[in-house]
Amino acid sequence: MLGMDKVFVIRHKVLVEHLSGRSVAREMGVSRNTVAKYTEMSAPVRKETAPRKKPVTDNIVPRIDEILNQWSGHLTPKQRLTGTRIHRQLIEEGYQTGVTVVRDYLREKRRRAAEVFIPLVHRPGEEGQVDFFEVTVEIDSDLRRAWKLLFHLPYSGHDFTWLYESCDQLSFLDGHVRAAAYLGGLPQRLVYDNLTAAVKRRVGIVPELTDRFQALVSHYLFEPCFARPGEGHDKGSVESRGKNLRLQHLTPVPCGNSLSEISTVLLKEVETDWKQRVQRDGRRCQDLWQEERENLLPLPERPFEARKIVLVPVSSKATVQIGVATYSVPSGWARLEATAYVGVEDIKLVCRGKTEVVPRQRRGGKRINYRHYLPELAKKPQAVRQVAPELVMELGEPYGRLWSLLVGRYGAKEAARVLSRVLGAVVDHGSQTVGEVLEAALEAGRCDLLGLAGKIRQENPVVEIPVALQCYEIEAGSPADYDVLLQGGVQ
Repeated sequence: MLGMDKVFVIRHKVLVEHLSGRSVAREMGVSRNTVAKYTEMSAPVRKETAPRKKPVTDNIVPRIDEILNQWSGHLTPKQRLTGTRIHRQLIEEGYQTGVTVVRDYLREKRRRAAEVFIPLVHRPGEEGQVDFFEVTVEIDSDLRRAWKLLFHLPYSGHDFTWLYESCDQLSFLDGHVRAAAYLGGLPQRLVYDNLTAAVKRRVGIVPELTDRFQALVSHYLFEPCFARPGEGHDKGSVESRGKNLRLQHLTPVPCGNSLSEISTVLLKEVETDWKQRVQRDGRRCQDLWQEERENLLPLPERPFEARKIVLVPVSSKATVQIGVATYSVPSGWARLEATAYVGVEDIKLVCRGKTEVVPRQRRGGKRINYRHYLPELAKKPQAVRQVAPELVMELGEPYGRLWSLLVGRYGAKEAARVLSRVLGAVVDHGSQTVGEVLEAALEAGRCDLLGLAGKIRQENPVVEIPVALQCYEIEAGSPADYDVLLQGGVQ
């Protein structure tokens, strides 16, 4: 094969100087067939009728494949097999080869095994993608891990995102309810990983849905679709968007008083950023959203109830255990069974027609509300002494000032006795009414608070008249009106 410099001379003499092929062949010392060939083509091209033999590569390939199979069970992502390590093994076994040959073979092997991705078409209202992403937030100066649930609509690029304490089924279902309300509907199908919140198990290629997720699907009537196990790029649109949101809107680490507060700010920022976005073809995302919104599935009349219903026994301490966290309930519920409606942010407890709503605690947390124990504390001064600071903080003022006054004048032991009597009045008449009396007494500088608490509402008792008797007018009477009856005057 001639070099490019000789090819240029041959083509120039024939095509520009118009010399004959015979004279050019004689002058250049090549055959006339060579002159004719390079006159037709501008660059030399090697034509091979059969693949070139590679004796060295062909000799080591079977052994490389054996090493890959033998060592496959003794590798980790960080302790992976490299071309250098395989080359060293081959040399130790007596093979004569270079490291470049080994690396070239491994590179070609990976290329052939690599998946070929298909350019997908996203249509309005047809598809949405959902996934959890781990993030870090700061709440009350405490860095903690949270999970960002992201709903992404590839056609319009519209997103809904919310932060949760964990990526459990309750958070998963709650996110769907919030996303449906925020977007005004759901796409015809949603694509997920094979997360345990949605998939109970896979039978071949068919996933068996969990009961709660199946109920959600039946409520909103969308089609659930799942990526292949271990192939998260099947929903690459939400994967890419989730990483982008973490870098653009959650960096630096966001701070707030609660996950709900941080989520609200995050969602507002994402919405503002999305309204300014323009697709590569020049179309505005807001215009695409107008088209997509018309093709979303309509929402049912009522949202899905994402709360988890659990029957919980109430202990002798009037506490319940829910999700490795402890909550107090009214003391009258002790040793009964309550129904807990567990939500993401709070828990609604119901027992014998009464309802208590308590904020949900983190795993291992405890929330004791000593207002639940007022009837018992009214009879147990020693218990009052032990929990007085927490109790008066819950009751608010003027109970805090009252406790400080009593401790300062009588000491903690006698102060607990007095406060327990005051708590008895709170049980009978309510903390607001007793608080008003205490406030007036403290302002007047009076010390007989115990007597005041015991006489609440005695001077002006309130008598409720039944509705059925309110239309009757009762005339005032006197003792003389009954003289006739006493003397037997009425026959």
